[in-house]
Amino acid sequence: MCLICGWIYDEAVGAPEHGLAPGTPWEQVPMNWTCPECGARKEDFEMVQI
Repeated sequence: MCLICGWIYDEAVGAPEHGLAPGTPWEQVPMNWTCPECGARKEDFEMVQI
């Protein structure tokens, strides 16, 4: 989950419109990837249980 805006990355869904295919594990998301909602960096995300 993005700590800035609250957007949640779901590994099963991915973010195809932002270069992440469905099934992409968080560990494989590039370090230079940014939040599609607010532009925050990957380091500004925190794992949350849903």
